[in-house]
Amino acid sequence: MRLVVLGGGESGVGTAILGKKKGYDVFVSDFGKIKESYKEVLIINKIDWEEEQHTEDLILNADVVMKSPGIPDKSPIIKKLVAAGVKVISEIEFAKPFTEALTIGITGSNGKTTTTMLTHHLLKSAGLNVGLGGNIGKSFAWQVAENKYDAYVLELSSFQLDGIIDYRPDIAIITNISPDHLDRYEYKYENYINSKFRITMNQTESDYLIYDADDEASTEWLKNNKTKAKLIPFSLTKTFDEGASINNNKMEIKINQEEFTMETEHIALEGKHNMKNAMAASSVAKLMQIRNATIRESLSNFQGVEHRLEKVLKIQNVQYINDSKATNVNATFFALDSMNVPTVWIVGGVDKGNDYNELMSLVREKVKAIICLGIDNRKIIDAFGAVVDIMVEVNNMNDAVKTAQRLTEKGDAVLLSPACASFDLFENYEDRGKQFKQAVHNL
Repeated sequence: MRLVVLGGGESGVGTAILGKKKGYDVFVSDFGKIKESYKEVLIINKIDWEEEQHTEDLILNADVVMKSPGIPDKSPIIKKLVAAGVKVISEIEFAKPFTEALTIGITGSNGKTTTTMLTHHLLKSAGLNVGLGGNIGKSFAWQVAENKYDAYVLELSSFQLDGIIDYRPDIAIITNISPDHLDRYEYKYENYINSKFRITMNQTESDYLIYDADDEASTEWLKNNKTKAKLIPFSLTKTFDEGASINNNKMEIKINQEEFTMETEHIALEGKHNMKNAMAASSVAKLMQIRNATIRESLSNFQGVEHRLEKVLKIQNVQYINDSKATNVNATFFALDSMNVPTVWIVGGVDKGNDYNELMSLVREKVKAIICLGIDNRKIIDAFGAVVDIMVEVNNMNDAVKTAQRLTEKGDAVLLSPACASFDLFENYEDRGKQFKQAVHNL
């Protein structure tokens, strides 16, 4: 069997290693450059590869192709493979048949990384032999090749879900759905929503789907479509016979005749959106029959995720906050919503079709100045020019942070929450967040 892997990144190299171990004839092809560290792995494992090209003769003869999430379906090589009738799948789809482990699949426009890390933290703290993969850390396929975990917590993007055929998580979570990546979905929101719900398409009556009952896109989809999975809702305002809710500053979860309660003030993560992430993760813990005391302890000591509302430093009584992971408007909405002091907001980057109107009331209420950090800031200036007194344009992180310092007074906050992708000025959102933290430390 010939396995061709398109993309020589984390998921590609992981898939190649697993494929080789399972006896496939493996070839890795990357249209860009492959990182030196990954090249070394391929060479040590005697796996053939190429970079900066796709040699069609070596690709179109595949029995199965694993494509990296970053490659769009409309790229020429994918179109040719589909026309030739070759199966094109994602890493998760390829790797799952090679492990007996239970999988918890987590998707959503926002909150999926925090929910994935928190779920993994809860299960690991309870002593379970559990791996963490998908969009985070070491690739799922690589771990299946080298480790023996009983369960995996997987962060799944819509792009990974587009490439599944038979994969089904034992427990699925959809944190929420808001417009994102519409450039990959013909600018049709319903295509993107359907893509997220692929997570439940193969689930059976013995599986679970945990979802946000306050989220319009999710509740609409569930009204109009069927899933066999048992539904576990969570909500900040509604209560359920079976599900998770917040009542008088208490988180309450009822699942399989069992109950869990915890005062929200003892939960380490702050903000309404994080209460939802905590409800989703704790619902998994209850389904996995973890003791209430263990869940409480884990929720109170969880450290959070880098680049997500991460408190960097307080300088002259001004708090600097790194929310570089906010690459869409909905994520920035949560960030601004959690601010309770006058805020200098650093925003901008590559816009994925953003509508800034939904931030308007929060900006009026909380933002004293806006610093536009991007190559093209027109849309942000048009949206907020009349709402905020001070708007400054900068094109590097040092200038952004120094300008922010000049515009603050004691008791204010500086929030990097870009609402955009980072590719105009940075390698990725991590690079953007690290540069912000470095610039703050240099003040």
